[in-house]
Amino acid sequence: MLNAVREIWKSLIEEQLALYAKEVLGQDQVLPPLAVQTPPKPELGDLAFPLFAYAKLLRTAPPMLAATLKDRIEKLDQRPLGELLVAGPYLNVRIDMAALATSLSALIADKQERYGTNESMAPKRVTIEFSCPNTNKPLHLGHMRNDSLGESVAAILKANGATVRKVNLINNRGVHICKSMLAYQKFGNGETPQNSGIKGDHLVGKYYVKFAQWAKEDPTAEDQAQEMLRQWEAGNEQVIALWKLMNGWTLDGLSESYIKMGISFDAYYYESETYQYGKDEILKGLENGVFYREEDGSVWVDLEPIKLDKKVLLRKDGTSLYMTQDVGTAIMRHKDWPFDSLIYVVASEQQYHFRVLFYVLAQLGYTWAQDLHHLSYGMVNLPEGKMKSREGTVVDADELVDTLTSLARKEIEAKEREALVDDVQKTSQSIALGALNYYLLQVTPTKDMIFNPAESISFNGNTGPYLQYMGARISSMLRKYESEYADIRKLSFDSSLLTLSDERELIKQIALYPEVVEKAGAALDPSLLCTYLYDLSKLFSRWYHDNPILKAATAELVRSRIELASMVLQVLKNAFGLVGIPFLASM
Repeated sequence: MLNAVREIWKSLIEEQLALYAKEVLGQDQVLPPLAVQTPPKPELGDLAFPLFAYAKLLRTAPPMLAATLKDRIEKLDQRPLGELLVAGPYLNVRIDMAALATSLSALIADKQERYGTNESMAPKRVTIEFSCPNTNKPLHLGHMRNDSLGESVAAILKANGATVRKVNLINNRGVHICKSMLAYQKFGNGETPQNSGIKGDHLVGKYYVKFAQWAKEDPTAEDQAQEMLRQWEAGNEQVIALWKLMNGWTLDGLSESYIKMGISFDAYYYESETYQYGKDEILKGLENGVFYREEDGSVWVDLEPIKLDKKVLLRKDGTSLYMTQDVGTAIMRHKDWPFDSLIYVVASEQQYHFRVLFYVLAQLGYTWAQDLHHLSYGMVNLPEGKMKSREGTVVDADELVDTLTSLARKEIEAKEREALVDDVQKTSQSIALGALNYYLLQVTPTKDMIFNPAESISFNGNTGPYLQYMGARISSMLRKYESEYADIRKLSFDSSLLTLSDERELIKQIALYPEVVEKAGAALDPSLLCTYLYDLSKLFSRWYHDNPILKAATAELVRSRIELASMVLQVLKNAFGLVGIPFLASM
């Protein structure tokens, strides 16, 4: 809504500029678009329009031009509500916040949880791939940034009108999978999740680490793993049986983790089902002259047209690579559900892979390859440095969620708030998820980040729990209002009473929300919403601290301030849903 107000004023000033320029210069002029800025101080208004370029064209001083335009617009019979101000070379506008607040109140009451949504991406069909775990280890902190991004971006795209299909590619074949299998075959001694009490994905991950340790002592270990892969692709019954057993353990464990973290998918793909399809596509490309075969029998693609060297697509022994599998998977997905766009949420270290993948698909003649996008994100490190799966130095996802849940519970108990929440454990888990998702999403996706668990769970500062507490605080106040202020509830909302500077800023922030949702969707960047949420919460907290709401001077002011708080709460709820923060009515 703020964008609409901004555009109305912008169009009106541009129109008057054009008319004035014609009067001065005697002919129509093509003028540059008018920029819109935010004044540095609230007393200078809400919108600022710089006039330097136009003043130069019209051979007048910018302040003089600003004064002239102000005079012309104020004489119009019909113009937007608001006040014009001359601020040096700028023509500024102080928006009529009372009118804006009245409109917002009606709009939010009508739309409620749909406030902020739009149809800017309708009827676009978007497939988004994220998570994509290997079945040789459990999820870790790196996966969690991927999962948080995938879930959030999917929700944001839906809020912008797109039809979204969330998919997960399970990396359940390849030499890395064979490494865990081989180590288990040699050292497992019949250990299972049932007889060991170890969650399935953790048990398989234990043997992935065991392989790395063994490979340091036995130089033939890597060759043995490669041979096991050849046997797997040849259909060796023993190898296939072990593969199915260990894959099943991992998939059961991953399913538990996804439920715990609030992650869901519309469809699953498995590399064991797509790799052969990819091999067939590569061989078709070879027949058509798109690719070429080296003397050793391997198949390659020449990447000189995209300023790269060359890339192997099939090894000399005929086995496939990630690239081969991804080619087959992309084609299968488009056949299953024809998309307008496919987004891969994958770490930045795979940028080369996706440049090649998109080129290979285009060379195979798939026109939709131009609609593929790599949502590249930076690495997640710990304060003490990088994580390494093979060495077992990763932050396990399950353990991290449990740790954050325990920390949240201790905080609730320390503040003696157990009686204020319905279920302490459930509330603690919700706080943990809010802490985790917000911390992972507040950083621009492309940037590397350091995850500090203790910092993420803090109830103060730029954290998920702080935002959740703000929502709970407003909810508590509204419950008291509903139960104890029956007479005041009958009064009408009088927006003209909201005259404080912080009240004006809150109204602007609420009106800005739909614009932030649209920008986050266009940029595939949830951090824009995180920044918005923190700014809104800080502003509300300051206003709430400095001004009585339920004990305001008059009944009419109580009613008006409660309406403003209610609008803030609805925006918090809506935005929480887009960045994976569970809403808590009490905490």
